[in-house]
Amino acid sequence: MRRPILGIETTCDETSAAVVDEHGTILGLVIHSQDVHRVYGGVVPELAARDHLRRIEPVVEAALGEAGVGRGDLGAIAVAAAPGLIGALLVGVTWSRAAALALGISCVPVHHMEGHLFGPVLEDPHAVPPFVALLVSGGHTLLLWVPEWGRYHLLGETRDDAAGEAFDKVARIVGLSYPGGPAIERAAAQGDPGRYRFPRPLLKKKGGTGSGGGGRAGAFDFSFSGLKTAVARTVAEVEARLEAERPHLAASFQEAVVDVLAGKTLAAAEAVGCDRVLLGGGVAANRALKARIREGIGSGGRLFAASPRLSMDNGAMIARAGLYRLQHADFGGLAEAAASAPIPGILAYERGEKITTTFKR
Repeated sequence: MRRPILGIETTCDETSAAVVDEHGTILGLVIHSQDVHRVYGGVVPELAARDHLRRIEPVVEAALGEAGVGRGDLGAIAVAAAPGLIGALLVGVTWSRAAALALGISCVPVHHMEGHLFGPVLEDPHAVPPFVALLVSGGHTLLLWVPEWGRYHLLGETRDDAAGEAFDKVARIVGLSYPGGPAIERAAAQGDPGRYRFPRPLLKKKGGTGSGGGGRAGAFDFSFSGLKTAVARTVAEVEARLEAERPHLAASFQEAVVDVLAGKTLAAAEAVGCDRVLLGGGVAANRALKARIREGIGSGGRLFAASPRLSMDNGAMIARAGLYRLQHADFGGLAEAAASAPIPGILAYERGEKITTTFKR
C-alpha cells in the first residue's frame, strides 16, 4: 500500500488520530486526553464514551491537517477494536467503519495491545523481533516472548489489577492526582524507597508459566491487589502524618512495582535466551522501570521503549499495527468492538520450553 493510513484510538480516555505513511513514518498525530476523570480519581466509562463522540471529528481533522493529507488521500483506516471500554470502542469503530465505507477503503480492526507492541517501532527501526515484551498499561499487564511479528507466546499476565491500575488506585489512597503513574513518579523522586517494605507479589514464584487459562499462577504471572492493600493499611497507620510520609509511600510503592515488573521480565529474558526487551504501554514511560531493566540486560542487551507520548494510548501505534496487518492481508480475526479479546497470534508458552536464537543487536 502506497497511500497513508489513518489510525484511530478510543479504547479508554484518550481520543487520538494519526496518519502514517507506507513506511510507518508518522505524518501527523493528535492526542486528546480527557481530564474530566480527575474529579473521580479514575475513568468513568460513560463520560469517556461521550467525550470520544464529541472529540473524534476535530481530532481527526487536526491530525489530517498536521499531515497535510486529505481524506481522499487515505489508503485505509485502522482502528483499535479491542480490548477496552465497550462504549468508547464503539465510538471509534463505528466512526472508522462509516468513514472507510464512504471513502471506499479498508477498515482494519487492530488489537490495542498489539498496537503497544508497535509503539517503539515508530521511533526506532531496530525495535523488531525477536524480543521479550512487557506490556504494562492501565488495564493490562502482559509478558510475551515475540520471536517474530504475529507470533506472541504468552509467558504471564496479571491475576488481578494491572500495573497501571495499581498506580492509579495507590495514588488515590495516598492523596495524589489522577493519572496515578506520573503523580507517583514525581512524588517518589522526593522520597526514600526503603522507608516502607511493601510485598513483592509472586516475585519468587516457581514453576511453569501462566498461559492465560486461569488456575494456579505461573512464574511469570503478576498480582498487584495485595500490594495495593498493603499500602492502604500503611496509610491508615500513618494518617496523622500522611503529608510528610507521602513521598516515601510513593517511592516505596514504586520500588515494589519496579522490582516485580523488572524481575519477572529479566527472568523471562533469561528463560528464553534473549537479551532484547521491549516495553509498551503507559507504565513503560516510568524511568525507574526502564533504568532497572536496562541495567539488568547489561551493555550487550537492547531495550526498546517509546517516548512518553508514544507510550500512552495513541493513534500512531494503531496505524502502524494496522499497516502490518494490511501488508500481510491478515486482520487477525477481529470483527466487532470487544471489551475483551486475545491478541491475534497469541500462543501458549509451554512449561519447560526453551527457545534460543541468534540476535542482531
